Amino acid sequence: MDELLDFTGKIALVTGGSRGLGRAMSLALAARGADVVVTSRKIESCNQVAQEITRLGREALAYGCHVGHWDEIDGLVDAAYARFGKVDILINNAGMSPLYPTLSDITEELFDKVIGVNLKGPFRLSALVGERMAAGDGGAIINISSTASLNPSPGSEPYGAAKAGLNAITRSFAFAYGPKVRVNCIVAGPFLTDISKAWDMEAFEKRAATGMALKRGGQPEEIIGAALFLAGGGAGFTTGATIRVDGGTP
Repeated sequence: MDELLDFTGKIALVTGGSRGLGRAMSLALAARGADVVVTSRKIESCNQVAQEITRLGREALAYGCHVGHWDEIDGLVDAAYARFGKVDILINNAGMSPLYPTLSDITEELFDKVIGVNLKGPFRLSALVGERMAAGDGGAIINISSTASLNPSPGSEPYGAAKAGLNAITRSFAFAYGPKVRVNCIVAGPFLTDISKAWDMEAFEKRAATGMALKRGGQPEEIIGAALFLAGGGAGFTTGATIRVDGGTP
């Protein structure tokens, strides 16, 4: 295996790891030698991905956690270190972008949930894991953001604001925990994951055909290349960066 893509002996923790982009990245890391902590709100879904990982010959820990709740994050980190003794790669992938009819219909509860999952959770998890990485052998943190953070659009105002905050803390955490910890961000475009089931696909396909360079939505596996690059040795001089994986979204 190419040493730049060899994660043998590495431990990865992936939030939102039970489906979509998180599942794709978890399995890709495991296929290249990593043991993986798979976490999401639904432990049953985590168990399913953990079983897929063990079939690849790697170890996996399934852990149910709502990353918007700080007390649950502390437990997640403790469980990961109790099982594996370290975390080399942290991928903050969990996210949510609920629909709402009008801006005035957004409740404080909904707003807080969106900020909690997309920004507050990654902040706390990166702080806890990044601190241990910096005190140990180092590591890589990858935040999964969105083009909504760069080009705010109707229907995603709280989500876009939270992801813009995630972009900002990416760079600040890179300085806080460098040089031993690299912190980078993937700005993801429209991927055809479970979240896309709520889209008006006919309208989306029309927008993609006229407004995106690749004229389509992405498949979950198409996030893997960027994630492996940022997690591995090939990105040794890359930190505080945001990399767009968006099919040429304007």
